[in-house]
Order: sequence, then structure tokens, then C-alpha cells
Amino acid sequence: MTDAPEREDVRPDPRTPAPRTPAPADPAPAARRPHGLRAALAAAPSGPSGWIALGALPVALALWLLALPNARLSRMGDLGLLQALPPLWFAAPVLLTVGFVAVLRSPVVRHRWAGAYVLALILVVHGTPSLLYPTLRYAWAWKHVAIVDAMLRHGGAVPGAGKLDVYNQWPGFFEFHALVLRATGLDSVLGYASWYPVITNVLLLGPLLLLYRSFTTDRRLVWGGIWLYYATAWVGQDYFSPQAFAYLLHLTVIALVVHRLAARRRLARAAADAGAGAGAGGSVSPAGSVSAAGSAGPAGPSGARALGTVLDGSARAGWRAAPFALLLVLIAAIVSSHQLTPVMLAVSLLLLALGRRNRRTVLPVLAAVVGLTVLWDATVARPFVSANLSGLIAALGSPDHNAVAGLARLGEAPFGQILASWADRGLTAAVLLLALAGALRHRWVRRVGLLPLLVAPVAVLLANAYDGEMLFRAYLFALPAAAFLAAALLWGNRAGSRAEDALPPGTPPRPATRPGGPLRTGVCAVLLLGLLGGTLFGYYSKEAMNYFTPQEVAAVRYVAETPAGSRIVSLTANEPGGELNFDTHDRLVLGDAAGEDLQHLATAPGDALRGALATPNPAGGPTYLILTRAQVLDCELTGLLPASAVQGLAAAAAAEPTLRRVYANEDAVVYQYTDSGAGGGATAPAGGSTP
Repeated sequence: MTDAPEREDVRPDPRTPAPRTPAPADPAPAARRPHGLRAALAAAPSGPSGWIALGALPVALALWLLALPNARLSRMGDLGLLQALPPLWFAAPVLLTVGFVAVLRSPVVRHRWAGAYVLALILVVHGTPSLLYPTLRYAWAWKHVAIVDAMLRHGGAVPGAGKLDVYNQWPGFFEFHALVLRATGLDSVLGYASWYPVITNVLLLGPLLLLYRSFTTDRRLVWGGIWLYYATAWVGQDYFSPQAFAYLLHLTVIALVVHRLAARRRLARAAADAGAGAGAGGSVSPAGSVSAAGSAGPAGPSGARALGTVLDGSARAGWRAAPFALLLVLIAAIVSSHQLTPVMLAVSLLLLALGRRNRRTVLPVLAAVVGLTVLWDATVARPFVSANLSGLIAALGSPDHNAVAGLARLGEAPFGQILASWADRGLTAAVLLLALAGALRHRWVRRVGLLPLLVAPVAVLLANAYDGEMLFRAYLFALPAAAFLAAALLWGNRAGSRAEDALPPGTPPRPATRPGGPLRTGVCAVLLLGLLGGTLFGYYSKEAMNYFTPQEVAAVRYVAETPAGSRIVSLTANEPGGELNFDTHDRLVLGDAAGEDLQHLATAPGDALRGALATPNPAGGPTYLILTRAQVLDCELTGLLPASAVQGLAAAAAAEPTLRRVYANEDAVVYQYTDSGAGGGATAPAGGSTP
């Protein structure tokens, strides 16, 4: 079945009612309606914009697929994957952007075509690393795989977790995936973790649609906001992680609450319309539309009776048992999976509850979030909360430090990383400025709950630095509201299309007009391309260190299979699975040192290495040192250590008589420490074979 023609409420003034005529019946019987390819072609936009929209999507996907085999991962440097992709690849996002703008320029915006372009954008941006990399990307994703594996082995909390015991106190995400493994019979989450960014972003499409359709009936604004969200989500928090899981649930809860608020607004408006009809001596149709006395139309109840029914329903418009139970399940999953997300959710709901009309809907959900969070922190997570309470309180007094803690040390980073960092900042500033301009231009967007969702992350940003990541996370949580506000600026009419002004069911509103001419369309296309380019810089610029070769994976697995009680020493924690068997192995990361110790590592790497190796292993097992390609790139791209220090440490390890090389390949080397000066023993030949 083809999509129904778009009909949107764009009345310039709610005090001037639009003509309300009965919806015309569909003259074509269902049996004659096109299906499959014919249906897709029939639903395509018409005119020149339609031909562009129809052709750009398949051509972009074809060029993308043709470009992937020509990518050279060995070329990745300080601009990451951008240096490895062939020029043909970049034609795909350009064509997708042009085609999407053409879809929005059509007089009738079709859901299936706009949705197809958004899905294609997700696939091109987030599916490219999944298809190119033979291994899972990003060290933190590997860490979470190791935690799921450990919880699966132990059937729950992992004893002897050490520093990773924090995950025992927020195990929701890991227990969920352990349950998935048990249900499916898979051996490891590695089977699907590589595709987690694509899966997460596709799933986000549902709550985004629900959220934006609660604000407006204008498909152009809905899909424009969704495109802007994905085209500006550069933070990269969509990998296999508790925060990606909790963020998806957080946005779902917000969308359900805002959708309920929109339903209450429509109910209140219907009550007002019914009252106006009753006072004028008219009648109210079952659909809720008011017809003048004596006009043709279906008979309905009296105006007074209809008004009483609607008002009674409005008074009871809280939460029914089933939807509220669903919210409780979602909130419980958030609270048990991540420390920060419940706080973000609570602040957002608190600001939404400032509106007196919203409180009946929002306050029960807010109470559930606060109650479950306090209960969890006071019981399961009490060890972590007690140990870090003083630090959390101290952070409240340093809002300036919290706001800038996540900025890169530009003076110590290579030029490509400096460029990418400024691109990230420029993109963030541009999105927020567009959102602010949209809020100033369209008064109606300030009355539907968008501003609280935009401002709430700023309050949390000033409260805690969250290991230097709060600035980026605040942007991510504010992005759904910011993207819609920016879409309202770019494609919204001056009067807007408010959900609260939606006509009663069955009454077709006037169709939306074409947004601007060729000049405005061209400006929008150029702006969208610029924003997407900034996102590619932010999302791909660190891929040189996020990518792990199969040789590195093999070396780390060799270390993970050493005897229980072993201690593993590494330069940085940027490894593919350095936490494997973390419950039976001790770990020492030289780059985690701070202050004078880090300075000593930078100036005298050999002495720092010998001192770390000589430190007794409490577990009594052997000590191993692993150095990998990704660790070196981590130091280089983040500016953690100068290149001379990294080279000096590698040379010191190779010359140290107490270190015996036991495993090596082109991307990694493993040494075993012996406290005798002889060092002896066989040396593992290149290629990774063991002695």
C-alpha cells in the first residue's frame, strides 16, 4: 500500500480555524493499489526533486559498496579512517544529503523515502567500520565484552574484580547480554558487538519518531530533525557499552512522557472546542469536530454531554497501569546499568514538571526515577557511592572545571587531532546556535517541552566532570531537542505545525506548502553537508587507535591465557581485550600514572619500566609486559607521552636482561619478567609463534 498523502496543520494562527471538511473516501479499492516496487515508485516524490530523490539513494549505496574494497587501513594516521577511505566513498554521504534535501523539498514528504535515506545514512557512517575491520573496534567495547564473559562464567557478580568491581554494582547491561547469550546459544557477544553502533542507531529511530511526532504533525520537521540528529551525533557513544544501552532507554522514557503530554494537550483542546460548540448551539461529531446547527454531518451527542465526557477524561489523564509498568521496567534497567543516565533523566523530568499542566503526567515518572535511583545507590551500589561521595560533592563546587575537563590537550596532540578537535567544537557550537535560533524564531517550540530537554544536560554538566567526558555526554543528551529546534529553523513555516493544534481525527488539515525556493534549498543542502562533514571528523579521527589488527588480538589473548595470578604490565590500556580474565589476573598500566610519576615515565622511560617490573606481584604469579601498535598510537594521538618516551621504553624493554620475549608478531610483543639478571630462555620468532 502506498503512503497516504501528507496532510499537515500549518495554520498561521490558531484563532483562525482552518476549513474542516469530511475526509474524502479513497476511490481505489485495496485490490487495485500497487505493491512492492510499484508501490515504492508510486510513493516517490514527484517533479525534478522526485527524480533526484529516486536516483540519489541507490547510486549512493552503490558507490559506497564499490568504494569499500579500495579502503586501505594501513593509511590511517592522525585523521583516522578519513585517510584510509578512497575519494569515491565520500560521494555516498554527499549524494545521500542531496537526495534527502530533495525528499524534503517535495510538496508531500513520504515516510518511506525519508526513512530510507536516514537508514542509508546510518549504514554508511556506522556500518563502514563494521565492514572494514576484521576485529571489534575500541578498547572499551572489548572491556565490556570481557565483563559479560566473566559474569557468564560466574553466573552473576564476579569475585575478585578489583577496580572493575564497579560493574558488579551496575550489572544490568551485562546481565542482559549474558541472558541473550544463554537464550541464543552464542559463545560470546563478539558475534554481534561489532555491529552494535548500527543496531543502536537503528533502534534510536523509534523513540526519535515518537518524540518528534509528539511535537508536530509536519513530516518535514520530523524527518528533518531525525536527519540532523544522525548527521551531528559525532560523540561516538554508540559502541557496545552500558551508556549506549541506557541512552536508548532514556530517550524512550522521555519520548513516552512527552507523547503523553501531547495527548493531554490534544484532549484539553478537544474539550475547549467541544465547549465552544456547545455554547454556540452546535453539535459535536464523534470525531470531535464541531459542526454548525443544521449542517450536514453524522449525528453526535449533545454539546454539554460531549464536553462533560472530554473533561472527565482529561481529569483522569494520568497513567494507566500497563504504560506505567513499562516505564518502571525501562527505568529499572537504566538505574541498574549506568550511573549518569538516571541523573540526566531525573533532571530532564524535573524541568518538564515545572509546567503546572505537566505535573500530573511527569511527577509519577520523576518519583519512580528518584526512588529507584536512591534505592539502588543505597543498597547494591553503596560501596562505590560511599567511596566516591566526597569527590562527587567536591565536583559540585567546580562547575568551570567540569565544563572544560573533556577538552583535548591540543598543544600535545598532532595536527590532525587538533583539526578534528576544533571541528568537533565548531560542530557543537553550530548545532546549539541553530537550535537557539530555532527557539527564538518559532514561539510554539518553546511551549512543547523542547527547552527543558535542551537545558537539562547543562545542569548536569556543571555538577560533575565524569572523568572528563561530561561535556561530550551533555551534548549527546541535548542533541534530540537541539536537532528538532534546528530543523524548525531550516524547514519550519513561520506559524509552525503544532501537535496541540492538530485537528480532530478524520478531519484533513491543509497540506503543507513547499519550503522555500531553490536558494533556500541550496543553503540547506550546503549546511547539512558541512554538519555531516564535521561529524565524520569527530567520529572517524581516532580510528587509528580504535582499530585493532588480528595480530594484536592474538597477542592479547596469549597474555590472557597465562597462569592465574599473573600480572600484566602495559604502556596504556588501549588493547583489544586487556581485561580478559580480569578476575584472575592483576593489571598495571604505566600510562595511568599521574603527576610526577607520569613525568618520570616521559623523561626516563627505562627507569620507570624497571621500577614497575620490580614491584612485587601480590598474587605471586609471573609478570608479563605487552607492547602493541595501538598503545603507541594512543600515546601519539592523545598526547599522553612524547614519541621519544615511547621509543625509549620499547628500546629499554628490548635491551632489559630481566625481560625474555615469549611472543611477537608485526604488531605486538610480549615479554616475561624474570628477577634474575640472566634473562635466558628461548625467544619467540616473528609471526607470533611461541617458544
